[in-house]
Amino acid sequence: MTTFDEQVRAALDSLPPHLASALQNIAVVVEHENAEDPDLFGLYHGVPLPERGDMGGMLPDKISIYRIPLEETFSDPDELREEIRITVLHELAHYFGLDEERIAELGYD
Repeated sequence: MTTFDEQVRAALDSLPPHLASALQNIAVVVEHENAEDPDLFGLYHGVPLPERGDMGGMLPDKISIYRIPLEETFSDPDELREEIRITVLHELAHYFGLDEERIAELGYD
């Protein structure tokens, strides 16, 4: 049985090489839940790639994947694995500058 963290890593490892190589100065972390919105599955914290200037010396952007709401909502292991993948891709889409409407069009809402 794979752990939650391993499933997040697998979602990242499944990225096409051209997308994976475009990830710069970003950390993906697993957290228990978002204190302000405990039902949130994931959150992108940062400046989207298209809006960045020279950010030398800046702290990395962060994507938080929230374990508790995902595990509580998706008890089936296959559904959980798929929703983790969708959540990771959804938050990475924000990193690449996509808005909620475009993300929904792509099926990652």
